Amino acid sequence: MEERLLGTEAEDISSLSGKVWAESKKIWRVTFPAMLARGTSFGILLVTQAFIGHIGDTELAAYALVQIIGIRFACGIILGMSSATETLCGQAFGAKQYHMLGIYLQRSWIINPVTVTILVPVYVHTSSIFKLLGEEDEIAEAAGHIALWFIPILYSFAFSLTIQKFLQCQLKNTIIGWLSSISFAVHVLLSWLFVYVLDWGIPGAMGALIISNWLLVIGEFVYMFGGWCKSTWKGFTWAAFANLWPVIKLSVSSGIMLCLELWYNAVLVLLAGYMTNAAVAISAFSICLNISAWELMVGLGFLTGASVRVSNELGRGNAKAALFAIKVILGTSISIGVVFWILCLVFGRQIAYIFTSEEDVAEEVSSLSVLLAFSILLNSVQPVLTGVAVGSRRQSMVAYVNIGSYYVIGVPLGVVLAYVAKLEVQGIWIGMIIGVATQTAVLCFITYRTNWDEQVNANFRTISVTCLHITCAAGVELAGYISKNSRFFCFCLPFVMKDF
Repeated sequence: MEERLLGTEAEDISSLSGKVWAESKKIWRVTFPAMLARGTSFGILLVTQAFIGHIGDTELAAYALVQIIGIRFACGIILGMSSATETLCGQAFGAKQYHMLGIYLQRSWIINPVTVTILVPVYVHTSSIFKLLGEEDEIAEAAGHIALWFIPILYSFAFSLTIQKFLQCQLKNTIIGWLSSISFAVHVLLSWLFVYVLDWGIPGAMGALIISNWLLVIGEFVYMFGGWCKSTWKGFTWAAFANLWPVIKLSVSSGIMLCLELWYNAVLVLLAGYMTNAAVAISAFSICLNISAWELMVGLGFLTGASVRVSNELGRGNAKAALFAIKVILGTSISIGVVFWILCLVFGRQIAYIFTSEEDVAEEVSSLSVLLAFSILLNSVQPVLTGVAVGSRRQSMVAYVNIGSYYVIGVPLGVVLAYVAKLEVQGIWIGMIIGVATQTAVLCFITYRTNWDEQVNANFRTISVTCLHITCAAGVELAGYISKNSRFFCFCLPFVMKDF
């Protein structure tokens, strides 16, 4: 059963092409459902925006403000913190310490809801915050009303994202794709019913959003508690409260790592609002960011695939397999990125008319098409390298790289090019590309210089010490526990003793 769970069935593979094909199958088992989940989650927000757009211009502007700034702010933190669960569960699963996955998941259910609760006051006072930022009173008041509806959605994120990481690490990915697709379909139906048929306005649109998000959480709970995760979910345990501090530190560094990336685009959109023709600049910039965001869903799928494959192989103690997985994922992602890059270069002007009929906006988008194409190409590399860092438990290092690349280099350079060199929107975008390119180059260097054998040893040290803490917390005799896991502890004992 363990072999079937791991998806590493014995195969007689002697040729390089056979190895690549076998690795590709493992990658796509994780990557495609992750792409589907990301795409539908992003699509649900866009569907809500489309329905609210038919309610009124003020409501649409208010929703856009809350979604782009408020939800990006919270989602960056929650999604980043959930990647800590992905790292820990992936490595424990690779090490065949299946009972640890349920414990790590329960720890995330302690940490993430507390984090959401700390963020709630921001949404309660959204109206006042936007007024301080100089938004019109009417839009700020509407944004404050909409932000309150997002509070239960934030709590759904705290559970759904961590359960998805828990399932992905076990290669139980098909269920994630199905549940995400069902949630999206239900959301479209409920939005039409509540907004168009029943004419409930904002409460109808936001009510549909809340129901569809919690429907996904309920589906995940049913699957997990219903006996489909017997090896990894052993029920609730007090051991989840033991040794929480290392998990908190990893969660915080993960949150900082990802939110710095998500906030980067939000900062650039705010800068675009100070251009000479702000309405056209923001519209064109937003269209390009939406196109890039849709393609980024593919990149985020590969991020998940890279994280799961690397963490699983490090957990199994196979450094060579982890490195080979990185090479295959990078090759696959770059190949797809080149296709999108060519399409963007060829159809740069035509793409704009999907989103707007205004000639001046379409012209501005066309002037950004080459820069957009190169952004899309970078999207095929940077997420994979971030996923490798997540899988090898190096989120804090990436957080420092993001600060330097985005906020020390990218944003200041974008401001100089936009306002001093008078390149305006193009200057902001060039700064963004240079920031992402810098981050990608640094992550490439870090990945190239990594000693993967040492990463394997570090992983075994962490898992062994964690198991010992939990054993003591649960009141189990240490000798009895070791006797059941003799092979694992014989390998780990030299590393454990260094920590005591």
